[in-house]
Amino acid sequence: MGCGAPVSAGRALLSIAHSANSKVSNHGRRDMSMRNFRRDVLTSCSARVRLWLRLSGAWRVAGSVIFASCTVGSAVLAATSVLPAQARSYVIVSSSGRIGALHEWTAADGRLHVDVQLNLRGQVWNVTESMLPGPNGTVLEFTREGSSPGGSVAEKFDVKQGVARWQSPLDRSEARVDGPASYLPTFSYPSTIVAGADEWITKWATSHPGQIVHLFPSGEESATRLATTMVGSGQRRTQVILWKIDGLNHSPRFIWLESNGDIFANLEFLRYIKEGYESNIPALLDIQNQQIAKQVRKIAHGLPVRPAGSIVFRDVRVFAAGRDWRDHQTVVVKGGKILAIGPASKVSIPVNGMIIEGTGKTLLPGLWDAHMHVQDEYNDLSELSIGVTSLRDPGNFNDLTIEHRKRRATGDLLMPHVYASSLIDGAGPYTAQIATVVRSLPEAVKAVDDAKKMGLIAIKIYGSLNPLWVASMAAEAHRIGLHVHGHLPVGMRPTEAIADGYDEITHIYFVAMQAMPQDVVDHSNTIARFTGVGEYMKDVDLNAEPLVGLIAEMARRRIWVDPTLVVAESILDTKNGEVSPAYAPFIRAMPGPEARNSSQGGFEPPPGVTQEDFHRSYEKLVQLVGALHRAGVDIVAGTDGPGIELVRELELYVAAGFTTTDALRSATILPATLVGAASHSGSIEPGKDADLVLVDGDPARNISDLRKTSLVMMDGLLMKADALRAAVGMQKR
Repeated sequence: MGCGAPVSAGRALLSIAHSANSKVSNHGRRDMSMRNFRRDVLTSCSARVRLWLRLSGAWRVAGSVIFASCTVGSAVLAATSVLPAQARSYVIVSSSGRIGALHEWTAADGRLHVDVQLNLRGQVWNVTESMLPGPNGTVLEFTREGSSPGGSVAEKFDVKQGVARWQSPLDRSEARVDGPASYLPTFSYPSTIVAGADEWITKWATSHPGQIVHLFPSGEESATRLATTMVGSGQRRTQVILWKIDGLNHSPRFIWLESNGDIFANLEFLRYIKEGYESNIPALLDIQNQQIAKQVRKIAHGLPVRPAGSIVFRDVRVFAAGRDWRDHQTVVVKGGKILAIGPASKVSIPVNGMIIEGTGKTLLPGLWDAHMHVQDEYNDLSELSIGVTSLRDPGNFNDLTIEHRKRRATGDLLMPHVYASSLIDGAGPYTAQIATVVRSLPEAVKAVDDAKKMGLIAIKIYGSLNPLWVASMAAEAHRIGLHVHGHLPVGMRPTEAIADGYDEITHIYFVAMQAMPQDVVDHSNTIARFTGVGEYMKDVDLNAEPLVGLIAEMARRRIWVDPTLVVAESILDTKNGEVSPAYAPFIRAMPGPEARNSSQGGFEPPPGVTQEDFHRSYEKLVQLVGALHRAGVDIVAGTDGPGIELVRELELYVAAGFTTTDALRSATILPATLVGAASHSGSIEPGKDADLVLVDGDPARNISDLRKTSLVMMDGLLMKADALRAAVGMQKR
């Protein structure tokens, strides 16, 4: 983006002050220093703009003008270049309001240009693209410049004399091609944003529905038309079409196009729509959700089998009673309940029962993912494919949670049991995308009461909430029987949150916040929760204060922790071009574009910090989880991702010093206990729900064997894991 766009000091300072949330520390007001101001702006700018800001001395506030050319908070400031009259403009929105913009236009030479600016709670993308389209959805040349939280997004592709050459942050190669190629760039910004070459290929696929478009360097894409509607009024009234795009990911992409094939809207996790049509989002979402429901209903009624009689798992190793490994067992199931478990030589087998031989296999209780934001209904199938039959959703669009609950009850949605929280956040530039936003203490307490009325089990507090409201919210939650967990509101440390009523701390880097410098704590609702911990955690002594006292207090008060170490690993310990260990075991089963993008690295270290610093800090976070476990703090395993990362989370617990038994407990009986479901779930015992997973291997000796799922059972339904994988475009394990 260009430099030197003037913005009024009042507007810019208001945005900065908002981002700081009028910093609260030790329950007292604290003035924001110029150092904090600089840190916020640096966090929000591209590398090129950061350099300009330093060289130009534009930190100085002179008179009534601050010079800026970056994204500050949620306000996306205009670039100096004037957009051409034919540019199509889109707004990117979340529950916190407008968080970005996308512009695209075709130049006189036929090149398609794209400009994207996005600030997702302090994670900033400033990206420009240029693409020369070829015939039949092909790409002749492509260039991308700019920055993302992971650093440079520079990417190039061209075809000359029958040789395609490409270079991206993830790979660099060349290959001979017979004719032009449909080059699909890497997803350098959130994959819900479809523009440039990606849009060009989609436009071709939708103009030839049902045909396969072969992508380069790998994969394929196809399109299915689902629905048509009218939007806008007067001269702006236009027809839009909902398309389902398969082949890019394990989940289909659902996207709205205009009748001429131009992108109109994408209403998935991040929502963007042609500017001026924002009021149409609710109506379009209703249509889209109805169409998705039709798609997944076919899977729900066609994939599982419901045996009429008993099911017998014969001569199998069993993880029983939430703690014991028993060999040569037989387990009898009927009507979704466990009838019997015992030695294979002694348990009687019902007449006409379905026999499943268990020799060389292990039968486990259905796994739990204690941190899974359920939105993509195809991810539910991915979770089931690795044996997850229950999950804790720590925050979502509440109406979506309720709608999923209803459809699951009717059998129209195949998904794990969901135990959901209401995510509550304050208003500001870093508000969570899926939050219930509150602006006063009465609103905050009402949001707690509303969570109970909606049948949710907990509240999750987020980073932009006023810390002064936590105690009252927690007291109300406990009065009506709700669990309290979450991020730490900006300026708060774990001991303060626990004193105010937290039952659980989400993410290990928020536990680490106890030992962080005040400047990091005062920015913990920005990406400083990652980069600050990445910078300083390496030097923290786990055997000294302040962590020794914190760990002891957490053990004494029985405070839970949901570490999501896989998140820390992907952000702090994965470089571009390297496949994260969470995804490496699945890479050959993934669709080509998803496999390629699985090698995207984590965040770029800030100036003065190295990748080795990040690595050492990440290792210290793993050690911190081990220290919590040894002290008796209960750990529950969650992914905060698509869900297939769960086994990697357990592998990291074993690396931290857990036994395989204790690691497995963190994904079975312990989360069941946390949500109050242990009386009927979480372990294999007579009378409990027969939510089960059969694996080819022995997780007691090698926790990684949990990936070798063969059969999954839930609610009396029997599902082949390979069929579940195939339903989401994954090959066999």
